[in-house]
Amino acid sequence: MERFRKVWKGRTMTFGVPLLLYLVGGSFGLREFAQIRYDVHKLHGKVDPALKEKLKQNSVTLESEYEKLKIHDLDNWENIRGPSLWEDSRTVQKQRREALGLKTE
Repeated sequence: MERFRKVWKGRTMTFGVPLLLYLVGGSFGLREFAQIRYDVHKLHGKVDPALKEKLKQNSVTLESEYEKLKIHDLDNWENIRGPSLWEDSRTVQKQRREALGLKTE
């Protein structure tokens, strides 16, 4: 009986067994939650036919977007500072226009 109490009060029973229970129980719990996620995705994953037709009509490709970007001169640009949080954006824009000599409102 004394040996049983010693084992029961030992570090293995105090820390090791609860740790193993959390690991094994957590594994099963996560599996159940993940299965729920996949089941919901399977049920709601069906695409509306109207949306499917709209997606087929939209023929945006990487090549078409690249052709749009080739028109613009991307090598010559100027970094423009935006207003800080405490500054009024209209005031900063007005100062910027005056510095460049543009027509103000």
